[in-house]
Amino acid sequence: MEKMKNLAYYNGKITLIDDMMIPANDRGFYFGDGIYEAAMVYNHKIFALQDHLDRMFHSAEMVRISLPYTKEEVGALLSDLVLKVESGCQFLYWQVTRGTAPRNHMFPSAEISSNLYVYSKPWKGVEMSDEYRLLSVKDTRFLHCNIKTLNLLPNVMAAQAAKEAGCQEAVFVRDGLVTEGAHSNVSIIKDGVFITHPLDNLILPGTERKHMLRYCGELGIPVEERAFTLEELMDADEIIVSSTSHPSMRAMEVDKKPAGMKNPELVQKLRDRYLEEINQ
Repeated sequence: MEKMKNLAYYNGKITLIDDMMIPANDRGFYFGDGIYEAAMVYNHKIFALQDHLDRMFHSAEMVRISLPYTKEEVGALLSDLVLKVESGCQFLYWQVTRGTAPRNHMFPSAEISSNLYVYSKPWKGVEMSDEYRLLSVKDTRFLHCNIKTLNLLPNVMAAQAAKEAGCQEAVFVRDGLVTEGAHSNVSIIKDGVFITHPLDNLILPGTERKHMLRYCGELGIPVEERAFTLEELMDADEIIVSSTSHPSMRAMEVDKKPAGMKNPELVQKLRDRYLEEINQ
């Protein structure tokens, strides 16, 4: 089979992304009634696939979406789909919505199956910038940020505010404490200690956050999982913004004030460990 420049999949149908058609009655369209995941693909292999599958099934359980397939079946499908794309380095996205049914706030009947949409497209490779600028934004999101839901309007508005301020990411602050970024986790390094918000309902359990904690353990870097203030963020030796597509961004500025950039050696150790892992 000839490989494709990019790929979209919807309930068994495969096309190019721009050619995919999704029913208007898909509940993702009306309500954002669904969950999603995104992963990086290196050399046609999905990085940290099991972590993403575990989070996907946990999110589905939290919002009571029934999945008519196992983790192994989803993993096998995704692994097969990325082989159909020309580029070995890809950005892979997939989502599950509650199904297709006439608009109604209540769940559709049990015989309505959930919908699986996948796309994969070429990616430029690992990005590890040293020039991230951050904008602090009041965190007014709902109290289930640990679910990777399609409902991302507050994140969209915050990300746009950051862009308009000349920044690359927004940092949510709730009651004086930093929670996370609009599409990332935010951690700091202070006096050689890696500090990151604990896993609770106020942040997404980021896969790259999880890997960084493991890297710290392997490298002997002390870790504190605790909330920290905006003032601590400003005073940190390093600010690390992490996500699946941007695994290790160093912030140099917060709210137009210089910040971080004081311990490049430690950051490089974490970056090197990531690069070792994806090249195995």
